[in-house]
Amino acid sequence: MRKYFGTDGIRGQANKFPMTPDVAMKVGIAVGHIFRNQGHASRVVIGKDTRRSGYMLENALVAGFTAAGMNVFLLGPIPTPAVAMLCRSLRADIGVMISASHNPYYDNGIKLFGPDGFKLSDEIELQIEELIDSDLSSCLASHGNVGRAQRVDGDIYRYIEFAKRTLPRNISLSGLRIVVDCANGAGYKVAPAALWELGAEVIPINVEPNGVNINEDCGSTHPIGLMKKVHEVRADVGIALDGDADRVLLVDETGTVIDGDQLMAVIAESWANANRLEGGGIVATIMSNLGLERFLADHNLKLERTKVGDRYVVEHMRQNGFNVGGEQSGHIVLSDFATTGDGLISALQILSVVQQVNKPLSEVCHKFEPVPQLLKNVRTGGGKPLENKRVQHAIDEARARLGVQGRLVIRPSGTEPLIRVMAEGDDRALIEKVVNDIVNVIAAESTAAA
Repeated sequence: MRKYFGTDGIRGQANKFPMTPDVAMKVGIAVGHIFRNQGHASRVVIGKDTRRSGYMLENALVAGFTAAGMNVFLLGPIPTPAVAMLCRSLRADIGVMISASHNPYYDNGIKLFGPDGFKLSDEIELQIEELIDSDLSSCLASHGNVGRAQRVDGDIYRYIEFAKRTLPRNISLSGLRIVVDCANGAGYKVAPAALWELGAEVIPINVEPNGVNINEDCGSTHPIGLMKKVHEVRADVGIALDGDADRVLLVDETGTVIDGDQLMAVIAESWANANRLEGGGIVATIMSNLGLERFLADHNLKLERTKVGDRYVVEHMRQNGFNVGGEQSGHIVLSDFATTGDGLISALQILSVVQQVNKPLSEVCHKFEPVPQLLKNVRTGGGKPLENKRVQHAIDEARARLGVQGRLVIRPSGTEPLIRVMAEGDDRALIEKVVNDIVNVIAAESTAAA
């Protein structure tokens, strides 16, 4: 059991354990001690999204890393994938992103990247946890080796250029009218700039962060505003990023939302046709739609599934030679370009297909009919409701009713006190009945246990 780390770093409500300044400082000391390189001046890059609590956590991390003898480069508001990229570009020993991704503003988190730009392994995270809860005095640098900190805001332009170069040289976005919803988050500067420089007519929305409006009724988790704007300005494409811009959903010219499964299908088919797809298919999680699996099978491609979390997708990709993977939520990992999910680069790959085939987004991104799928979240008061006998009985009964023609996935969220209940199959009415029955039992048992 892990005390601090979840499926995507350390996350929680700001100013409550574990997202407090003292914990953040200990994280800086512990991580700095592990990754401090004795052969040269050790360095760490720190980025953040636009949450007000980012200032608090940033300063606490700086205190910890400098105390451990590392020099800190502060990137300011910048997407998570840019931190991973700049970690390698600047030859840093560690990269840090202060963000709670798609969560509300009152949450925050700490994501860590190794010098190769990949998220840390479970083993290193456990090592960090042990150090955090120990006496850290032996991890402190001598007075003459305390690190320095400096702000390097201009490095966002390295990332913009990097993202632009992922588009084929003969492809321009000229002629496309694009609405980009930056969720008042980390991508609010880089995404509109990159799209405009590539030739598109860009209408940016939700690019006025104030510290408390990140993800608020906007971005990839709330695309209704984007759908309306696309219709209003008659745009060809709508792009919805989340708070740290590592995930993306698209909206086509009809106002229809296109999820990560359809986006992965487009990229898989395009790359397979160009002999660029590695591994004989793609990697996705247990939440991806059965329709995606059937589509890939029709093209002699395979879908290999992992636990929920882009880190597990990336691990499977690295171990088994895949270069495309992702999640239905819009985390898409293209390892030819990036080490983690990248909303902007993923969108650019879809737009390159749109320009190459000269067809509207609605045609390009409708690769399969999704199997009816329903996901509901149940907020719990803690404990382990999935071990409750009534809950287990309801789950067993649901699996029996679905049989071999459907799938049932029930899991606790790794970032919030929620149980996620998902079912899919060809019978929509049965799917709704199964999910609602399980949700009602979990809710009743959680209330009774409170």
